[in-house]
Amino acid sequence: MTRWAAPPHGCAPILTLLLLFNADLALSRRPEPYYGRLIGRLTQYAHGIRGTVYAVDESTVFVRGFAYDGTGPDAYFWVGDTPQPSPEGTLVPYPEDYASRDPPVLTAHTNSDILLRLPAGKRLRDIKWISVWCRRFTVNFGDVFINPGLEPPRPRVLPEFKRLAHGLRSGNVSVLDAKTFYIPNLHYDGAGPDAYFWVGNGTEPNPFGTKVPNEMGSLHPLRGYQGEDIEIQLPGKLTAYDVDWLAVWCVEYRHNFGHVYLPKDLDVPPALGQTKITTSSTTSQTPHSSSNNCKEILDKRLQVRWEIQGDQVQITLSARLRRDQYMAFGVSGAQGRPVMLAADVVVAYWDNKADQPRVADYTITHLAQCDGERGVCPDQRLGGSNDAVLVSGHQKGGVTTITYRRPLAAKEPLKDKEIHTSRSQSVIAAFGPLNSRYEANAHSFMDTTRTDVQIDFGAQNDNSCLGLAELEAGGPQPWGPRIIAGEERFTARIGPAAGLRGYTPLTGHPSWGIAWYINDQLIPEIYVERGQTYTFLVEGGDDRTNPAKFHPFYISDSSEGGFGQKREEDQRKQRVFAGVAYDNEGYPYPTAVGRYCEWTHKTIDQSAASETFEDYMKTLQLECNEGEPAVLNWTVAHETPDLVYYQCYTHNNLGWKIHVVDPGTPVPIPGDQGARVNSADTFPPLAILTLTALVILTALPDMAAR
Repeated sequence: MTRWAAPPHGCAPILTLLLLFNADLALSRRPEPYYGRLIGRLTQYAHGIRGTVYAVDESTVFVRGFAYDGTGPDAYFWVGDTPQPSPEGTLVPYPEDYASRDPPVLTAHTNSDILLRLPAGKRLRDIKWISVWCRRFTVNFGDVFINPGLEPPRPRVLPEFKRLAHGLRSGNVSVLDAKTFYIPNLHYDGAGPDAYFWVGNGTEPNPFGTKVPNEMGSLHPLRGYQGEDIEIQLPGKLTAYDVDWLAVWCVEYRHNFGHVYLPKDLDVPPALGQTKITTSSTTSQTPHSSSNNCKEILDKRLQVRWEIQGDQVQITLSARLRRDQYMAFGVSGAQGRPVMLAADVVVAYWDNKADQPRVADYTITHLAQCDGERGVCPDQRLGGSNDAVLVSGHQKGGVTTITYRRPLAAKEPLKDKEIHTSRSQSVIAAFGPLNSRYEANAHSFMDTTRTDVQIDFGAQNDNSCLGLAELEAGGPQPWGPRIIAGEERFTARIGPAAGLRGYTPLTGHPSWGIAWYINDQLIPEIYVERGQTYTFLVEGGDDRTNPAKFHPFYISDSSEGGFGQKREEDQRKQRVFAGVAYDNEGYPYPTAVGRYCEWTHKTIDQSAASETFEDYMKTLQLECNEGEPAVLNWTVAHETPDLVYYQCYTHNNLGWKIHVVDPGTPVPIPGDQGARVNSADTFPPLAILTLTALVILTALPDMAAR
């Protein structure tokens, strides 16, 4: 193991279990359920008044289990500052929203939970009692008195987000209540590929957190923000008392873009629906449709969209299917794990003979092909009904999309499973071949769900889809590869990966949002000659405490990089040519560690709207920390392979190719952005043939790696 290596795989499960165990042992800092600061119980004088009153915040009270027989002719909630309830009090309307000119008279309640907002700017410190009062007969039906020393919970103002990566910054974050965060003046470039609001426990953000829906209630990766004020709410039963920090976190690459800590002495109002604020996002954004649910499964090869429609659920499946191939989706045969046996699935496919989409309701009674009595069978072959009703279907851009509807209820208990809307359910999915009857044949192990996947069918705007939708829509075209040749001196800085136009389409590798900019060009292919010395001025960061801005530069034969995070046996598989040294104990360390310079977005990521890389650079600005660049001198040895890579020592997938040629070998024109070779006017035909052979030879190792 090295100082820079990740924990051994054997340790990872233990670490996970310890963290989960500690999380289970940790008690919430507030008892559940939490209704606020206790004021007291209503004293009953008449009409069966009953209820417990809590101070939610300085202008809101909550009455738990309120009862009143409703027979008083002119009764209202009533507050005042006289020694005893009296006609000099102030009416508190309930319900708060009413259509009539006058507040409605209080109706009968048996065990209601009631939220009351004090009117006319009054606060709890301005009143001494709360009463159920009959105005017509000036009678007090019941009351509770407020302790003069009562301190109601209050929203808590926190610092701004720590600024670590992707231009994240904000004003002071506020915890408005136990579930609601208010984030003013939020800036984020939107270039992180898998970034979410993220909460969890521990001394710093880590992978064992929980996604928090954005201001629209969606779990789609975060878009860019330009100084917007937003409000987000914690999911499920999670409260601010259960977490130690709020962060913007990249799930796929486990990177923290910035965070804010929650104090241990947090004392904020409970989340009872009283928080209603207007943010720039809620006033400027177009409202989403009633449901925008989507999940990618089967290694993101299948998109599942769903929407509850009365007593039915409408489901849309999208995938790149081969001819005579099906896609199947449904409820697992067991909760908590993917089980085919006893599962209830729908098989969807394109009937190429009729050129029509088809759907069929299936029952799985045995893990074998259907023989008419048991197996993976359409319900109709077993004497049942096909409860899957085709809605629509189309094929576009190689993607087959089929929408169907099925009942929530299990119409045939022995063949169907109920779709729940109040909790998550385990689901399964598969791709496989169709037989001559257009029925599902056996699928391969890699084409089915192998881990537990759960869907909350009752969710709203649970959307984590991205890939297929972008592929079907076409998306922006990638820029061509950049070429640097004939140079002996290079600058190496960090910059954005440029989405669907940049790093990933050029390399075929995933990106976590940043990449190397060599001589201020996005991952150019560099040409060097054997025997020559080259100088790299590296500005990838020198703060080891901030992984998001610590990117030592090195040169290797690995197309992935990340030498420092690899295990020792994986490090031995890489050949390193520059940028790594070993100490007296044999531990590797990076040598090209200099100040941090990054090309950052002036606003949000404009790669999709930029037709050329030059246009894109106009949307960026260079930001550098104080300090000096590291200087890496590399003399290219004669035995250096034809293809090596410049990479980041601490992270995967930031760099790209260095072509190593012998002196005098023709290379692409310096600055040529299309990777074109010199024309016949520049080189004789033999030179063109030589360069063609060079291109083929240098491409072979990369093709083999893929």
